Amino acid sequence: MRLAGKTAIVTGGASGFGAGIVEKFLAEGARVMIADINADAAAALAEEKGSAAIAQAVDVADGGSVNSMAEAALTAFGHVDILVNNAGVTHLPTPLDQVSEDDFDRVFNVNMKSVYLTARALVPHMKTRQTGAILNVASTAGVSPRPNLNWYNASKGWMITATRTMAVELAPAGVRVNAINPVAGETPLLKSFMGEDTPEVRAKFLSTIPLGRFSTPEDMGNAACFLCSDEASMVTGVAMEVDGGRCI
Repeated sequence: MRLAGKTAIVTGGASGFGAGIVEKFLAEGARVMIADINADAAAALAEEKGSAAIAQAVDVADGGSVNSMAEAALTAFGHVDILVNNAGVTHLPTPLDQVSEDDFDRVFNVNMKSVYLTARALVPHMKTRQTGAILNVASTAGVSPRPNLNWYNASKGWMITATRTMAVELAPAGVRVNAINPVAGETPLLKSFMGEDTPEVRAKFLSTIPLGRFSTPEDMGNAACFLCSDEASMVTGVAMEVDGGRCI
């Protein structure tokens, strides 16, 4: 029970890697807000997981919605120990000069602006308490980018840099900030990354991962649990690759 007594918000927590993080945090004793733009999916997962889980509809790209999420968490829990910025989107594989402005803005707002908005809403609370852990779910795309995912790659590189500078600035306040860099996994975004989901495309993709498999929600939950637990009390500013060797 490494997170016993802890409270957490997981954005994008109703599916994919976010749901894996929610599952692990609950198993380790945390109370968790499952925050997701899909309110029905969040509510269904919270109901399935029991009284330690609550659901919250949120659009992480909207400041008012993020503020409401933070207020709801503080009302329900009294304090927030852990914030996981997991919500993310991508554009389809497209030459960088042909990505639409709408798609670019969506990637920018959901993957980047959201980190600013959640920090604005919750960092003052963590500073006051002189404790807290923030985990940003970045990507191997920010370390070893693939062609035709340019603006998604760039957003994740931004997230890694944001993690490091947040860690330096917030360390005197007792707040740790880390990131995890998953390789693609069996999540709703997989088809978007690959362009099409066929056995041939999967085999080509998997050939770039030395351990020979996709990331799983369980993999992300395990890494997130360590980084957000007191076991990692001396770890901040790290972007941990959970990628089966993809970035070697």
